[in-house]
Amino acid sequence: MTNVIRSADMAEKAISVRLDAEAQRALEWIMSHGYSQSEAIREALIRAARVREREQIEADAKRLGADPKDRALVAEIQEFMGELDPPW
Repeated sequence: MTNVIRSADMAEKAISVRLDAEAQRALEWIMSHGYSQSEAIREALIRAARVREREQIEADAKRLGADPKDRALVAEIQEFMGELDPPW
């Protein structure tokens, strides 16, 4: 069974969400801990976006770290920056 949630809590944008059983249980659990339906959904969306963003940043860092051209450029910049250090 698919549940449909319609949310229009004075928000900028109201959306409809179809929940499978797992998502419905998760929503019910979150709401049983004092969150409104809208708060729970907003928080879940924000957290999911942050997780995906971190995953993308990590993937980019790994990709750049494995790129020999990028590693050479970083070494060149580090060497240049080292030359700018004052001789104390």
